[in-house]
Amino acid sequence: MTEATPTPPATTALASAVAKTKYSRVMLKISGEALMGDQGYGLNPPTVARIAQEVKSVHDLGVEICMVIGGGNIFRGLAGSAQGMERTTADYMGMLATVMNALAMQSALEGLGVFTRVISAIPMDQVCEPYIRRRAVRHLEKKRVVIFAAGTGNPYFTTDTAATLRANEMACEAIFKGTKVDGVYDKDPKKFDDAKRYDTVSYDEALAKRLGVMDASAIALARDNNMPIIVFSLDEPGGFRTILAGEGTYTLVHGGKSAA
Repeated sequence: MTEATPTPPATTALASAVAKTKYSRVMLKISGEALMGDQGYGLNPPTVARIAQEVKSVHDLGVEICMVIGGGNIFRGLAGSAQGMERTTADYMGMLATVMNALAMQSALEGLGVFTRVISAIPMDQVCEPYIRRRAVRHLEKKRVVIFAAGTGNPYFTTDTAATLRANEMACEAIFKGTKVDGVYDKDPKKFDDAKRYDTVSYDEALAKRLGVMDASAIALARDNNMPIIVFSLDEPGGFRTILAGEGTYTLVHGGKSAA
C-alpha cells in the first residue's frame, strides 16, 4: 500500500480559510478618498499598495472580486457643480478621475502577481477595456480581479450606484463597502462619543434615517434586487478577509429588521 503524502500546513490552512468563506463572488466598493492616506489630495502609493494587499489576501482564497473605486481624491463632480461648473461636465470629469484610480489599483495588484482588468463605461481603448457584460463575467471566471471605472457612464449617477448596478450584473453575492469606520452608526462616531453602531439595518431604515450607507439610488437598487451591503473598516489590517468569513465587526444592510 502506498503511503499517503502529508498535506503541507500552508495548503491545509488555505483550505480551511476557503471553507470558512461565505462568498464566492463579491463587489468591493471603496471611495477615492481611501487612496489618499494622510494626504489631502491625490494618490498615496503606500496606501494603494496596502489596499491591494488586502484584495490579494481575499483573491488568494479563490474568491472572485470586482471593484468600484470613487474619484473624490482627484475630482468630485458634485463639488465642481456646486462651485458653478455645469453639472454634466463636472460629472464626466469625476468619471475620468475614477479611471485614474482604477489604473493605479491595477498597477498595485499586478505588482503582487494578481491578474487584473480595468473596464470603463466610457470607451478608451488605449488604456482599458470597454464595458461588455459577458466579457467582464468571463474575466471573473478566469479569476481576474475586475475594476469597473467611469461609473455608469452617465452623469447624475454616483459610483455607489455604479457599484450596485455592476454587482447585480455580475451576479455578485454581496457588496462590501470599505470605509474609515467599522460599520453604520446612528451619527458620526468621530464627532459623537455616544454614537451607536448597528449590527444590521434594513434598506428602508437606511433610507428613512439617511444613515449614509450609500446614496438613495444605490440603496433602492440593492433593496429591489435583495443585494446585501456589508459596511466595514478598510483601515483594519486583514479586515476584508476577516469580514468575508463572517467574522469581525461590520454592519449588514439587508431586507430584514434592524438591530443596533
